[in-house]
Amino acid sequence: MFTVYRPELAEITAVLRDQHRSFLAGEWDAERLVAHQSGLVRQTLRYVRQNSPFYARHLAGVDPASVERLDEATLSAIPFTTKDDLRAAQHEMLSRPLSDAWIFYETTGTTGRSTPCPRDDIDSIHNNSVLTHYYGTVFREFGEGQVIGSSGPTELHAFSDTFGDVCRNLGLTVAKMWPHSPMVGFERALQVMRDFPITGLFCTPGMAMTLAKHAIRAGLDPRRDFRLQVLMTTGELASPNLLANLGELWGATAHNALYASQEASVKGAVAADGRLYTAPLIAYSEVVDPETGAWAVPDADGVREGELVVTHLYQGAKPLVRYRTGDLVRLRDPRPGQTVPAASLEPLGRVRDRIPLGGHSVTGYDLENLLLRHVRGWLDYQVVIDREAGADRLSLRLEHPAGRAADAAAVAATVADVRAELGLELDVDEDAFGSVTSTGAMVSWKAARVIDLRTATHATDDAQALESLAAAGIAARRS
Repeated sequence: MFTVYRPELAEITAVLRDQHRSFLAGEWDAERLVAHQSGLVRQTLRYVRQNSPFYARHLAGVDPASVERLDEATLSAIPFTTKDDLRAAQHEMLSRPLSDAWIFYETTGTTGRSTPCPRDDIDSIHNNSVLTHYYGTVFREFGEGQVIGSSGPTELHAFSDTFGDVCRNLGLTVAKMWPHSPMVGFERALQVMRDFPITGLFCTPGMAMTLAKHAIRAGLDPRRDFRLQVLMTTGELASPNLLANLGELWGATAHNALYASQEASVKGAVAADGRLYTAPLIAYSEVVDPETGAWAVPDADGVREGELVVTHLYQGAKPLVRYRTGDLVRLRDPRPGQTVPAASLEPLGRVRDRIPLGGHSVTGYDLENLLLRHVRGWLDYQVVIDREAGADRLSLRLEHPAGRAADAAAVAATVADVRAELGLELDVDEDAFGSVTSTGAMVSWKAARVIDLRTATHATDDAQALESLAAAGIAARRS
């Protein structure tokens, strides 16, 4: 509605709508996309140099006109922007004053200084246009009369605002219900889910598990007593096998729906085929070696693995240039027959969350996907790592509904796979967890899901120890 009162924004919205429609229809060739991206990279460089105090200093030696090609040789002359830069620069990172934003968000600040993440209308229109078109392909699969729940935070966070706006664009009813809010709670959230009934739900994987736990404790069956058709998860690591268990638990299709952050906004979104895709019309993506910063070399299948770097192609409140996300990804070149003709990506977890195991460096994504390959029907999980007789040893702890346990054949298959792929022994045990496993989106997957007894420490300057303490603090408050 606000675009009716701001005709210039209505025009921008219409242009983006038409661009995304033609892009999804396969009408953009490589030459058109390269021209689109390179022109907007130059425009962003000029914009931030002129408007952001931080970038005026940081990019003082960069001539935007010299960026004629988006190749490694050209882009390596532009310095990276890091998370430390964001923490140190604070409001000097902004390219527009706060009074020009329509809303103010900030990062959680659970393990360090929070950073301001205001969004103006340009920011929201660009990001939400991507989600509207990508998610439109998903929700069309489930027909008419859908009611979509949004179980995420609202205070100083974009979660429910973003999904609410996108659902409105798609003509879908939306119910914003954050169970950790004292105004809602889990009992009321579950009642809302049954009363409508809710057919789709935006939430973290941890929230999907926690809601199922509360439902079962109330004598309800998530598959029988609810009408969920699709789970749209975000905010945490979500491997295919974790999603498969969530889907089985709720009797729904489970997607990793959004790869994003408060500071960098949309980095990838899901489409109807279940893949996450980059958003090449609004962000330029690079994949670099996390140690050297050099571009990752694609393998024979066109897959690049490394740290994701993004540059925004729109000029809003806080555009970022060559921002090192700190996240590991696998980026695959587009292939014929995809729902979206863009690179698909798999977020593998943070660079710092890689785990040394038996001489291997394993990402959180790959470890989770391996451990959960066969077991189904569980409500929660955690991994314990220890050393025994000089060798690493893993323990997968699962929480099942009362009276149930992991299938013996599934356990045996899991033990065999871990031995074959990592050369390690694995124990699979039953356990019950408090709220710490629900803190992944607030702190990190590793702090929520992994207990590494090999490196246990209470040193206050140790980043991993600080994250574990932060997760424990949030869990205590939630309990």
